[in-house]
Amino acid sequence: MARKPGANVPKPRKKAGTVPSVSGRQIDWTLIAAVVVVVGLVAGLAIYLVPKFNEKQANEKDDIAVESVSEFVPSPQNPDPSTDIPGVTKIYYEAAKHVTADQRVAYDQSPPFGGPHDEIWATCTGVVYPNPLRSENAVHALEHGSVWITYNPDTVSPEDLDYLKRLVRGEQYLFLSPYPGLDKPVSLQSWGHQLKVDSATDPRVNQFITALRRNMMPGVYQENPQTAAYPETQATCTAIPGFDPSNPPAADQGEPGPDAVRMDGGNANPMPAG
Repeated sequence: MARKPGANVPKPRKKAGTVPSVSGRQIDWTLIAAVVVVVGLVAGLAIYLVPKFNEKQANEKDDIAVESVSEFVPSPQNPDPSTDIPGVTKIYYEAAKHVTADQRVAYDQSPPFGGPHDEIWATCTGVVYPNPLRSENAVHALEHGSVWITYNPDTVSPEDLDYLKRLVRGEQYLFLSPYPGLDKPVSLQSWGHQLKVDSATDPRVNQFITALRRNMMPGVYQENPQTAAYPETQATCTAIPGFDPSNPPAADQGEPGPDAVRMDGGNANPMPAG
């Protein structure tokens, strides 16, 4: 009986050490190794360059910030550069009118930035307060030369709030707190001065801080040319007994009552001197 063609023909054996093939084609491991090396080089280059790029961007932003505030540094020739910042409200307030912890002040501005205030100041060493502060404590900190930055928690953007926290945290003579009901997303207060803005990245924010934080130049107020921008030029911002920055006095609720201390310091109860 004739055999069919190819029957019982032995199949070729694979040689030991040969590279397996896929779909009949041999895998080019040299090419794969080269691709892996290239990918590794690209990744390594990215790891090196991305931080450098971010650093360059940050430095450029810093340069812009420095450039935008350099003309707002107080000097004898220009003791109050905030007068060149559009939107700043300026009012002369007499100093050293103190109230006790159980008294309220009928402030003429919201947030207030001058007038009678508590005997104990709010710690203003770059503290980011998560809750609203009692205004009477905050105003006393302004008397020491600090800038109080407030924001409306309902209207400020998450990005702006994050920016403000980074701006304030750890910075001497700055402090930040929410202020519900604020008519703008962000408001800055120094003694006798206020600026309200729609965005925390508004260049006027840094201009205001530069012009008024610890501005000791005389000639800021026409009403009293001998005084600096704030009354107590040698005062500190550190915490003292009576104000715990981790658990500060809470903001008062509602409008001040008829027994509230007036802006001129008058009321039915005597106030402590000093």
